[in-house]
Parts: sequence; C-alpha cells; structure tokens
Amino acid sequence: MKIAITSTGKTVDSMVDPRFGRCSYFAVYDTETMHLEFVENTNKDASGGAGPATVQLIAQYGVSSIISGEFGGKVKPILQDLGIQMITEDNEQSTIQDILTKKI
Repeated sequence: MKIAITSTGKTVDSMVDPRFGRCSYFAVYDTETMHLEFVENTNKDASGGAGPATVQLIAQYGVSSIISGEFGGKVKPILQDLGIQMITEDNEQSTIQDILTKKI
C-alpha cells in the first residue's frame, strides 16, 4: 500500500505541510517495500485549480491514502471518487518521520 504525506521539504525531518493542493512536496511511502520517495508538487504555485491538479499528480503514484493538515472542498469529492482515503494530521509540529513512526 502506498501512502502520501504532504511535506514542506524533501527529507524525513521536514514538517507535514498543512496544505494539500499547495504543499511543496509529497512523501510517498510504500508500506510493502518500505521505500520512501519525495515528489515535488509542481502545482503549488498555480494561479488557480491547484487542488484538483495536485490530485491528478499524486494519483499517478497509486496511493491509497493521503495524510495532510487539511483538504480543500474541491478535492474531497475527487479523492472520494478515486477511492483515496483522506487522513487529517492536526499536529502542526509533526515531521514526516513522526508520521512514519507513529501512524504507519
């Protein structure tokens, strides 16, 4: 199973980004192979439609769940239609390593 985590940077010490559509990176973790890959969100600076475009980007990686601080109203129905679970991380001080250690 692959899980994406919104990230402010491209290391495990980076903080979980509270924004889905405008996060800087995604940490994509494969629970079977334990492989972690950081993917740049090329939509983060889009003038509009960043959320839906970001769904298309991250869906290409075959993720079944996404962990983020929040999900915008435009992306929720798209993610639901794709069968991708949305998990909200309320602790703004959580790092990618914290999530990998405590929640996965």
